[in-house]
Amino acid sequence: MRRWWSIFPGWVINLVIVPAASVVLGFGVAAIAIVATGADPSQAYLALFQGAFTNTNAFAETLVSSIPYVFLGLGVALGFRAGLFNIGAEGQFYIGSLSGVFVAYSLHLPALLLIPLSILAAMAGGFLYAGFAGFLKARFGAHEVITTIMLNYVSFLLANYLVTTPGLMLDPHTRTPRTPYIDPNAALPIIIPQSRLHAGFLLALVAIPLVWLLINRTTVGFRLRAVGYNPGAARAAGISVATTTVLAMGISGALAATAGIVQTLGIQHVMTPAVASGYGFDAIAVALLARSNPWAILPAAMLFGALHNGASFMQLQTQVSSDLISIVQASVIVFIAAPAIIRWLLRLREGQVAKVAITEREAISSV
Repeated sequence: MRRWWSIFPGWVINLVIVPAASVVLGFGVAAIAIVATGADPSQAYLALFQGAFTNTNAFAETLVSSIPYVFLGLGVALGFRAGLFNIGAEGQFYIGSLSGVFVAYSLHLPALLLIPLSILAAMAGGFLYAGFAGFLKARFGAHEVITTIMLNYVSFLLANYLVTTPGLMLDPHTRTPRTPYIDPNAALPIIIPQSRLHAGFLLALVAIPLVWLLINRTTVGFRLRAVGYNPGAARAAGISVATTTVLAMGISGALAATAGIVQTLGIQHVMTPAVASGYGFDAIAVALLARSNPWAILPAAMLFGALHNGASFMQLQTQVSSDLISIVQASVIVFIAAPAIIRWLLRLREGQVAKVAITEREAISSV
């Protein structure tokens, strides 16, 4: 008997059906929690949808919330493809914001120079910061999960110290812990009038194909994937695993840092100690939902942007706590991380969920 999944190629199952099923199941689990509180899930989700898409400027605000998720998700996904688990995206977000905002308020140049310089400074800071964790792994075998988690705390405390200490990055004209405002020429232009949607969204759209090209159409990307699939085979083929590890972590950190500076130049125009707001850890969920595919990062980022943007309106309209969104996110990740559950629920055969990854791994090992 022919099963329904046999009509779809493996990449459709991996990139569309499995993530979509995980999202639906995540909302289903959250609906149970809503019912347990005595509320109506349909009303809560309707308010969530309105707050994310149909209210005045709601869709533009959802896109604004999605921008940092795109850059951070791309960074984490690139690390995954190289076999690295970059938990430090939030710390790299802070470093990028610190590095870029310093350039943005210190220099007074035309926008065509100041904006790129600020972004490049942020990327350089993120590359060096994350590359250090890659160096520790390559040289001493230190696990990147541990080092990037610890470096998160270093970046948080460093940012807090710099923006609260007179004579460093603290704005001398205020008692509020923040940096000086950036030069007006460094602000990213608004692309939709009467909204906050800025040119950072266009940069995010450009970053997606660039990262895809880097991973899939360049020698560097081939080395990243080869090391991620089988470090031993990559080493035997003459690829420097140590260099590739440092490079992969550095590029991942540069993308995460770009999220920090784009958020600062586009929205806040100033940096505070709480600039990240948990974006970095949510980015891990975005990359997992996208299954580390750059093209799938955008819809995954928009989902999390919609949840982030619609949660407050849902709470206002239905009195359902916005913390419910964390249940949705956590449930989605549980289903993504446990493909056996999806196989059982959707009646997929053993190995069907991993078909794309296995096929690509075999292709690389045969080269």
